[in-house]
Amino acid sequence: MKRLLGFSSLVFVLVLCAFLAPAQAKDDVIKIGFNLEITGDIPKVGEASKFAAEMLKEDINSKGGLEVGGKKYKVEFVYEDNEAKAESAVNAALKLIEQDKVVAIVGPNSSKQAVPAGGTCNDNETPMVSPWSTNPNTTKDRPWVFRAAFLDPFQAPVAANFAAKKFGAKKTAVIYDVSNDYSKGLAEDFKAYWEKKQGAGTVVAYESHGTKDQDFSAQLTKIVAAKPDFIFIPDNYNQVALIAKQAHDLGWKGPFMGSDAWGSAELMPLCGKDCVGQYFSTHYAAAGATGATKEFIDRYIKKYGYEPDDVAALTWDSVRLVLQAVKEAGKVSDKPKEERKLIRDALAKIPEFDGITGKMKFVGNGDPSKCAVIVQISEDGKFVFNESVCPE
Repeated sequence: MKRLLGFSSLVFVLVLCAFLAPAQAKDDVIKIGFNLEITGDIPKVGEASKFAAEMLKEDINSKGGLEVGGKKYKVEFVYEDNEAKAESAVNAALKLIEQDKVVAIVGPNSSKQAVPAGGTCNDNETPMVSPWSTNPNTTKDRPWVFRAAFLDPFQAPVAANFAAKKFGAKKTAVIYDVSNDYSKGLAEDFKAYWEKKQGAGTVVAYESHGTKDQDFSAQLTKIVAAKPDFIFIPDNYNQVALIAKQAHDLGWKGPFMGSDAWGSAELMPLCGKDCVGQYFSTHYAAAGATGATKEFIDRYIKKYGYEPDDVAALTWDSVRLVLQAVKEAGKVSDKPKEERKLIRDALAKIPEFDGITGKMKFVGNGDPSKCAVIVQISEDGKFVFNESVCPE
């Protein structure tokens, strides 16, 4: 009878251990969500983010996980497609928070999605880091939202000053996407700065279009007729390709000045010779990179077959920011709400971060102070470093 009882007890213990083991394993995981533009009109943006994140995840988990408070935790990444739509970005954020129980979210990238998603994350007290969004409203009055990119009120003067100097420009024209927070906001910042610098009436054409538009001939006809010294195009890479070609078809022979949304690996396959020789402001230049940045680029090319764009590099920095906050919190809570608060508080205390897109200084909010880079597009489609512009 004692043997039978002993055997029964052993079976009970083994069953109990088997039941508890998955729960323990789950507790040893740090789950981070990604709200990305995997489909829609800028799918290369989501792809670059996911590729960079997966590369970093493999690095961490291959070493047994992220060490926090003397214990190692595997990282798990949950990807949601926001379809490059504002409403979908909100829904993706809610799913990651409420169903997947992630402790932090990386993305969205585009400001059109990051602004509304940032509101959702802030309202639900979940830390969010946008790699690529430059619109001030993404983080404004949102203590739970951070970014790895510079802001448009800084980028606009960088682009304007470079164009004035490089092209000897006195007059400019602007074409922008009126339904995109990023494009509209940057166009407004650029126009205000240019007119302050050059005087009223020096923006000789200021034309808008919609996100789904394919024909820009009406706007470009007005712009070409106004005879600006250059055209500023703060649009996503897929729109830039169409605008540049159509402008040339209408006889435009002058330069374009672009912004960081040009910086996708997909720009040159779409734009080709129409973009060769043009300049744009961005976050880093792959050509001529050194140190940790070059190491990242070489590994990315070897793994995925093409050169990483600024979104990939900014995602790498964004995920590392989150993981640094997890480590500096000193402990990991098994309660998502508590862990989110630990991460947010630790993110808010990071004064400086050395990223592969440059050194970032945080001054009491989620916005980094960092340098911008001007690149020129070479004959073989490379984004070649021209100059760096840092905050004064």
